[in-house]
Amino acid sequence: MALARVSTIRLFRPIAAMCQLQRGYAGEHGSGVGKGGGAGGTIRDAGGAFGKMEAAHEEQFFRQLQAEQLKALKKHHDEEIEAHEREINRHSEEIQRLKKRRKEIDASRGEGSSSDSD
Repeated sequence: MALARVSTIRLFRPIAAMCQLQRGYAGEHGSGVGKGGGAGGTIRDAGGAFGKMEAAHEEQFFRQLQAEQLKALKKHHDEEIEAHEREINRHSEEIQRLKKRRKEIDASRGEGSSSDSD
């Protein structure tokens, strides 16, 4: 039992060390090259307040772009729904017209609602 526990600790020790190393390198966007900010341009490379501000502007741009795309998608779906509802209404009207026409044909031939020949 003790051997199993020791081997488990040895197994997870390198994983824990890697997590700590990655945490040390992680930083905010715009904090400079190699600090989580990446190579996003000269201002972001320098890091500092301007790099953070640039990263914030970039994030804001993409959030706004995504919001506009979602708005356009919703509008497209609304238009699709309206088009399908118009088609449903058109088909319903056509069904009623054909039923009325069939009744007229049956009445002119003096037949009931059921006919033997089609």
